[in-house]
Amino acid sequence: MSKQQVKVDWLENMAFEADVNGHKIVLDAADGVGGEDRGPRPKPLMLTALAGCTGMDVVSILKKMRVELDGFNVVVEGDLTDEHPKQFYKMNVIYEFAGKDLPLEKLQKAVSLSEERYCGVSALYKKAIELTSEIKIKEV
Repeated sequence: MSKQQVKVDWLENMAFEADVNGHKIVLDAADGVGGEDRGPRPKPLMLTALAGCTGMDVVSILKKMRVELDGFNVVVEGDLTDEHPKQFYKMNVIYEFAGKDLPLEKLQKAVSLSEERYCGVSALYKKAIELTSEIKIKEV
């Protein structure tokens, strides 16, 4: 087992600076709730973590399968509860591939391997919320 750590320092008002792997990220609240909108809110970063984790997996797997992409995006939509504490109860991952004659079965295999075996973020989220996904292909 290994341990990871993130340090978050309060700057002022609602702003915090996180040190993540030596990279600085400023988190802040919106203007209307005491922040100055100097950075993203924490909950959208949960969506970002999932998108980045599964996206890196899929790119790595497809590279090993020798699938050439002209473009690739991962969009994650999250549905929040209305009551406090507001939390995600569902996330949908949309894999958007661009290329010529892309092999659907290989794209599906790469997504499936990420979702079921490799992405630690989705493995954790699945324990608490509903996760769905879809694949979109744009011919170029």
